[in-house]
Amino acid sequence: MAYLEIKNLWMRYGDQVVLERINLQVEKGQFCTLVGASGCGKSTFLRLLLGQERASKGIIMLDGKPLASEPDASRGIVFQKYSVLPHLTVLDNVALALELPRSRWLGRLLGQAKTRAREEARDMLDKVGLGAALGKYPSQLSGGMQQRLAIAQALMCKPQILLLDEPFGALDPGIRKDMHLLLSDLWQQNRLTVFMVTHDLHEGFHLGTRVLVFDKVRIDPHAPQAFGASITYDIPLNQSRTAAWGTLDALRGQQQSPNELGTSA
Repeated sequence: MAYLEIKNLWMRYGDQVVLERINLQVEKGQFCTLVGASGCGKSTFLRLLLGQERASKGIIMLDGKPLASEPDASRGIVFQKYSVLPHLTVLDNVALALELPRSRWLGRLLGQAKTRAREEARDMLDKVGLGAALGKYPSQLSGGMQQRLAIAQALMCKPQILLLDEPFGALDPGIRKDMHLLLSDLWQQNRLTVFMVTHDLHEGFHLGTRVLVFDKVRIDPHAPQAFGASITYDIPLNQSRTAAWGTLDALRGQQQSPNELGTSA
């Protein structure tokens, strides 16, 4: 059974059909990039995976169980517009991602629990290259640094699935390249299953292990909203990157030394 399985998914808003006949199987650890024309339902598809919206028809199964109907810690999301709180420091923004789910009534942790949460936040900020900016506010950060902060927030609860909606669309080309390297590293380190919407075909083919092309195959000029988009192409790419994880795990099971692991990889 696939890690994520979607059967006959439809999404309709009133008389407007946005998505239709979506059938998909995704294995754990795959990096799926979603491409297609504006308005063909890519972001709607992400919201369905997040649990922000419910499908009009169809089934989404995650790890053999129906997908939770509301957003939870199993799914993290990063938007194109930086989803950070401007009145909190970098450290507080990321620590809050742990405080809210761990202290549902107060929204804040106290004592040792707060100290541990802030230590975890510091570790995550080091991983995304913001270890020297803990006391700064979002307005003091560049666009790329703010997006690193948003990614750190999304990863704090250790999600199984990371959803990215045009996360680098507003960044300059040089900064985008740095963010591509960061995202690739975090994906491999955390064994994430990733769905990323992008309008940049080069970005989609460069980062993904699989490219999903969304498009409308049925069009009625007299009723332009009667039909929705579906996945017209499903293109496998760079599968060796996820396959290498199994090889490394097998080698670790044989208790090889770090030098031997590096040589085998």
